[in-house]
Amino acid sequence: MLAERALTAVMRRMSRKYVAHEATSMEMLPAPATAKKYVLYTHVPFCERLCTYCSFNRFLFREDLARRYFASMREEMRMVADLGYEFGSLYVGGGTPTILLDELNATIDLAHELFDIGEVSAETSPNHLTPEVVETLGGRVQRMSVGVQSFDDRLLRVMDRYEKYGNGQSLFESIAGAQGWFPSLNVDMIFNFPSQTERMLLADIDLLKQTGCNQTTFYPLMAGPNAAKALADTVGRIDFVREGEYYQLITEALSDTFEPASAWTFSKEKGGMIDEYIVDYDEYVGIGSGALSFIGGRVYGNTFSLQEYDDAIRSGRMGLATAGQPYDRRALMRYRFVTELFGLRLDKRRFERDFGEPIERALRVETAFMRAAGAYAVDDDHEITLTPTGRYLLVVMMREMLSGSNELRDEARAALSPAERMLLLEGTDTATLAVGDRSSEYAPA
Repeated sequence: MLAERALTAVMRRMSRKYVAHEATSMEMLPAPATAKKYVLYTHVPFCERLCTYCSFNRFLFREDLARRYFASMREEMRMVADLGYEFGSLYVGGGTPTILLDELNATIDLAHELFDIGEVSAETSPNHLTPEVVETLGGRVQRMSVGVQSFDDRLLRVMDRYEKYGNGQSLFESIAGAQGWFPSLNVDMIFNFPSQTERMLLADIDLLKQTGCNQTTFYPLMAGPNAAKALADTVGRIDFVREGEYYQLITEALSDTFEPASAWTFSKEKGGMIDEYIVDYDEYVGIGSGALSFIGGRVYGNTFSLQEYDDAIRSGRMGLATAGQPYDRRALMRYRFVTELFGLRLDKRRFERDFGEPIERALRVETAFMRAAGAYAVDDDHEITLTPTGRYLLVVMMREMLSGSNELRDEARAALSPAERMLLLEGTDTATLAVGDRSSEYAPA
């Protein structure tokens, strides 16, 4: 698709500009704006095994490090509360947030104590959907998102998930067994993996429907530069032309059971919670190692180093390490354009109220491009909604926005100490690792 190729090139240039960052000595995030709605994101960067294609901040699990980390993250949550922030929604991502169930419970419970949290979303892995986890979190989490990626055994082996999380049948049984415990049970899937075929994709969709889940998110493969090179060297390059074809296939195959809830999320229930909190909230606060915040039109990043994060919290500072340049007015308008349309509807009246001019004049090139590409289903005085083509173009935009963040993550990982980089390697004897020079503190008892 010509529009996809043009959009990919433009978004890559823009993403590099918008995620550009520099080191900061800030000890705290800025105070909240009056009457502003925010969402709180908490990042748990530990996994029992690491997936090579994942660009998020994550480390091999060590219980002593993880327990220390959870305690520090809860302290950072208290700092955010002291700044005056209020949150109606909590999102716990990773990593694998359910890596230590008691610590996760304590973190969610503290959020309820400090803020007026109405809904909690959390991520997990299929092997963590045990009766204990499901029964304990069933009363704490309203939206549980499970990273399945595929039910195909061949693809699971290529992704290096078969030995980690089980075969396709065991994944299916885990999801089916959790049905009914959470108001929203979302299954994360990946499409356009280099070795994935149409037959694999359609079989995945068929099994997905049978699990009983009420929501699914199909992410296009979004590998950072290092992961993309590793993929190209092993199973092949990412084919972006095929990506559009597979997206159309997914949309058609799901249409008898699910309806679009965002550009890449599909739900059985209209108006339910969706996968991306940026659709409902213009700005967000992130706590934990590697978490990002977007406040006052500026991106702030927490350190990726577990030791630096712990040091900062112990000294009474937040985990801030970087800050981006403030978004100018045009960048803020583009951000609104992308995030609202990603949620499938842009409110033209709200846009004009917030920016002082209609979107057709404020973003002439962007709106003309989308109109020419056949992206708009409705384009009247009040709103813009999307055709299937338009939804795919928003997938492309979000893919490139997140890929830009992946480059930032790759740079942050490269700056870690040698000991912490060892926690990024499978097969490491983590019991013998020390972090930095504080081996006595980080060595297990």
